[in-house]
Amino acid sequence: MRFTDDALKVLTDPRTEIRDDLVRIPFELDRPVYGQVDKVLKEMGGRWVGAKKVRAHVFPHRIEEHLRQCLAAGEYPSKYEQGWFPTPPALAMRVCDLAGIRAGDRVLEPSAGSGALTAEIARRGGVIDAVECDEFRADMLRAQGDCRRVFAADFLKLDPLEYAEGFDRIVMNPPFSGGLDHILHAIQFMKDDGVLVSIMSAGLMWWEDKKTAEFRAVVEEVGGEIEALPDDSFAVCGTNVRTCLLFLPGYAGGPLRTHDWLLRQPRQLDLFETAA
Repeated sequence: MRFTDDALKVLTDPRTEIRDDLVRIPFELDRPVYGQVDKVLKEMGGRWVGAKKVRAHVFPHRIEEHLRQCLAAGEYPSKYEQGWFPTPPALAMRVCDLAGIRAGDRVLEPSAGSGALTAEIARRGGVIDAVECDEFRADMLRAQGDCRRVFAADFLKLDPLEYAEGFDRIVMNPPFSGGLDHILHAIQFMKDDGVLVSIMSAGLMWWEDKKTAEFRAVVEEVGGEIEALPDDSFAVCGTNVRTCLLFLPGYAGGPLRTHDWLLRQPRQLDLFETAA
């Protein structure tokens, strides 16, 4: 949800105290403006504590880092919806550690949001192409300057063969709804010897539909891993949604339909036509 202009102005005011688990506004507001700010903070999971020593909105978790990301993006996830949840900093570091990102690696972030993962990738020297469906967040990513290229697009509609070669690493925190579709599409942008690491709904570990069951079999075949994350991994975002972490390594001749696999198909078809 977007911040109203007035709420955004108040929460980014240097006098506003955003620290640990509380937000305190030590100056007077017009009642309509206060109502907007109060609504935002309560929708994010805070509650007003009027005790003299507190007089602040207090959250059941650390809010500082998450709220500053939201303010930079100009929007926030309401506790009433399962929408955009930026990757918490500690988890972003873990994802990049697992992916083994090195200086010079070509990295794709296909659901880049407000840049929580791209900032960490850039810190490690990765060369990033990012995709973000929201125009506002895409503009923000460009302004941050972490990425070589930023595409404001629906990732599922991008053609992997628009790239001459695949990516060394793919790291992602796709939408929890339809997340597996995003992962399967992202594999087509990966080199045979690349690595994909993704946060995903914990349902990936137990859903019994055919697509998910077959995907788990492939993960096991290539030596990948699906690991449950702690229930509080996204607590700083105001949600305890259950998540897992997917590690997926590729290799030449493996079962993954990677970018290299796609490039091999025309040659295979040419051989078939010649033989005919």
